[in-house]
This record gives sequence, structure tokens and C-alpha cells, in this order.
Amino acid sequence: MKEEIKTDVLVIGSGIGGLYFALHIADYASVTIITKKESCVSNTNWAQGGIAATVGENDSAELHIEDTLDAGAGLCNHEMVSLMVREGPQHIKKLIELGVDFTTTNGENLDLGREGGHSRKRIVHAKDLTGQEVEQALLERVNRHTNITLLEHHFAVELLTEHHLGIKTNDINCYGAYTLDSKNRKLKKILAKITMVASGGLGQVYLHTTNPSIATGDGIAMAYRAGATIANMEFVQFHPTSLYHPKAKSFLISEAVRGFGGVLKLKNGQEFMHKYDKRENLAPRDIVARAIDSEMKKTGDECVFLDVTHLDPQKTIEHFPNIYETCLEYGIDLTKEMIPVVPAAHYSCGGIKTDSFGRTSINRLYACGETTCTGVHGANRLASNSLLEALVFAHRAFTDIRKAVITLHNDTPFPDWDDSGTVNPEEWILVSHNKKEAQQVMNDYVGIVRSDLRLQRAKRRIEFLKEETEQYYKKTKVTTQILELRNIIKVANLIIDGAIMRRESRGLHYTTDYPKTDDKHFLTDTEQRSF
Repeated sequence: MKEEIKTDVLVIGSGIGGLYFALHIADYASVTIITKKESCVSNTNWAQGGIAATVGENDSAELHIEDTLDAGAGLCNHEMVSLMVREGPQHIKKLIELGVDFTTTNGENLDLGREGGHSRKRIVHAKDLTGQEVEQALLERVNRHTNITLLEHHFAVELLTEHHLGIKTNDINCYGAYTLDSKNRKLKKILAKITMVASGGLGQVYLHTTNPSIATGDGIAMAYRAGATIANMEFVQFHPTSLYHPKAKSFLISEAVRGFGGVLKLKNGQEFMHKYDKRENLAPRDIVARAIDSEMKKTGDECVFLDVTHLDPQKTIEHFPNIYETCLEYGIDLTKEMIPVVPAAHYSCGGIKTDSFGRTSINRLYACGETTCTGVHGANRLASNSLLEALVFAHRAFTDIRKAVITLHNDTPFPDWDDSGTVNPEEWILVSHNKKEAQQVMNDYVGIVRSDLRLQRAKRRIEFLKEETEQYYKKTKVTTQILELRNIIKVANLIIDGAIMRRESRGLHYTTDYPKTDDKHFLTDTEQRSF
């Protein structure tokens, strides 16, 4: 069965960026939000640390900007960073108005934490479940808004552009998306005046990740295929401290734990961060992740340890109740024993390139959140700037769209999705095997430390998987599994190609063949387009 839906604004994704944008634009236009799982499943929901904002008395926008630029290793867009930092505090106030219950001291002032790379305490948080608290508050408002329709289990397959009408042009417009209703096995055509991609990250491209299973880079892959400019894909941030346990699935131990006084140590209790950076345990994530990787290679150990046993046990539990309870589930009492940790793929600084209003290189297509490259993170994201970025640029996109949406139309006729000649998939083993192989290749060859040899080997293997997967995709009816695999492979390709193009080491991209930073040739974004 085929179905057509018309809406003023289509939002792809239900994380903080998509929901915050939808709540604002819904006062001016009809909004349809699609999310491929339940509405609460997102990277936002897994964000523990908090939101960086200059709301403390001992802080300033200038200091926050300076910290962000320093972490970004020379590649940040100064104007975009300034916009984010200066406009950020007003959105913290807005979240509080929307019902977000941030942690306070004595029930009055916001309790501000500190994380790696920050020179001041400026992390607004809700204990260690900030993302979940924000997500729930926004969802509650979204569900009450009469102008918003939220469709769960709807997977965006392809963005609708002139190319689906057989028109070849570089002046591309987006008119909505083909969507798979995975529960009812129906393909739907959603026609929209404006489309916002807020589909989150790409952690599932790697074998070890702190991201939920939905983070398969769908928005980036879709936008690339539609002809949008993609930038800086080589900069994948590995969180230094995910819980190392066979059953933990890379549970994140927040950077705030180190900000609280946690110390990284080897198995024998020896500290090591002083050998790598004067900021020691509060160094930016790229430095800490490489330090851990280096120590693990030297010792042959499978993990290092994060020690908080020297801190007040009661205060530790009060600050990190979720981390404490989760560690207990795996038999680790963090007040009495060190926490085993390893780096895991955590955040993508690259993505769909946008301007200061969330506009992409495709007309009528906007993007916000982790799926974008706004320029604020440069070569390495400063801790807790991600939710801030999503809020600021989601709102800026709203200000750009609210008047424009009145003059646009959504009545361009598009053909239904054509799956004639395809069959229902029978051999799921092909999909699951190719997914595991792609993740293993990325983990082994395109991780924290890279080289030309590793990247070329990864490219050959990913290209083979791409050919095999495309053949399978063309002859079978679309499913969530095959769509995710296809997107994972496309995003893996983009990361590899970006890494090959950047013949230097900068921020999150470190290669043994070019260990130095080269400002003369590479102080610029790495851009990719499909045509």
C-alpha cells in the first residue's frame, strides 16, 4: 500500500534539535516529526554530562569561546562559535520554562559542573541524566501541541528532490521524503514545504560506541545521496571512558566524573595523564583518548581504570546516581574499586554542512544537531557543547523558516516509491554479517590512530561491502535493517575519504604518516559531494 502525507514542515528525528525546532515552528506551521524507533530513543536521551553555558558569575562568553576554539585545534568557525556561546544562556532559560528540572544548589542556583577542556565550571546538568530529562520535557510539550504529528517507527528512506522527477540540476530543492512505516510495512511519501534533518549521530559505524542502536548516520547518508555538501567526516570523537565490561555495551562514564575529581590509572594504580598534557585528567577528549590508547598498546592491557575511591562516597553517589547504579549491576562498586574503561566512538564533528541558520546547500533543506557540521566543533568538540549547538541552531533555523514557510508550497507531484521486481529479503545473515564486518573494519583501521596503509585497506574492504550491499538493496524490498546497513557503509566511506584527504594530524584525526599539524595546506574544511 502507498500513502501520501502533506505537511508544512517535516522533521526527521526526535532528539533535542528536532523537538526544540518543532516546538517553535509549530506555532506558525503544521509539523510532522518522524522517528525510526520510539520517540524517546535518541543520542540526546543518552547524554549524561550536561549543557555548557556561561551562566555562572565567575565565567564569561569570551572564556567559553576561547575554550571551544582551543579544543577545536584551529578549525572552528569563530563566528559560529560566538553565536552559539552568546545565544546559549537564553535557551537554558527556555528549557527551564519548558519544564526541564536542572540540578540546583540549595534549590536556587544552577549546580555547575566542569569537564575536560573547560577553564570554568559551566556545565548545567540534571544529575547524570541530563539528556533524558531534557528529552522527556520536550516530548511532553510536543505531544500536547495540536499542530504537531509525531510518527514513530517511520524511517526516512530518501529525500525527495528534482532527481526523482528525472530533472538533472545542481540547484537542488527538497520537497520531503520517502518514508518506510516499518510496523505496517508501508512506504509513504511525505510532501513538505521545508524539511529539517535532525537524525543524530553515526556511532554504530564503529564496533564499540557509546551511541544507541539508532545512530547509523542516516541523515548524513541521505543528504549526501541527494547532493548536499558534507564536511569534516574524518573527525570522529572517541569518548575516552566507556565502561569496559562484556555485557555493558560501551556504557558511558561521563567526563563529568573526571571533572568531579576522578583520576585515570593503569591496572597497577599508576597515574599516566601527566605524561601527555599539563591539564592531566581534564585535558580535551582527543588527548585523553590517544593517551589511553597509547598506554593500552604499551602495556598490552585491554583497558585502563578511572579511580574515584579517594572522593567522598556519598557525594559521588549523589552526583552520579545512574553511573553508580549501572556499575553496581555489573558488580563494580565505584566507591570502593576502580572502574575499567576504554575509548569508544562517541560523537561526529562532521556532517551536513550548514550556515548560521541551519541552511544546507540544498534549498528548503535544513539540518541541526549532531548530523550537521556547523563549524563550532572544528577538529574536536569541547565537552557538553553538543546539546548547546543543537538548541542554538535549531532555534536559528526556526527564525529563518517561520516567514518563508508561508510563501512555499508542497504540491509538486512525485511518483510513489517503485519497488516493482523486488522480493522480500530471506537471507538476513547477509545483512548482519556485512554490518559486523563494516564495524570491525572501521574499528581496526579508522579509529583513534590511523595510517595511509590502514585507511587504504579499510577503503578496499568498505568498497567491496558497498557493492555487495547495493546489489542486495536493489533486488529486495526495503527494511529498516537494509537501510541502516546501506547508510552505515556510505558514512564509513565518507569518514575514510575525509581521512585520506587530510594529510596531517589535527584534533581527532591522528595519522602516523603525517603526525604534525599543517596549517599551510589543511586549515580548511574537508568537503565532499556526490555530484
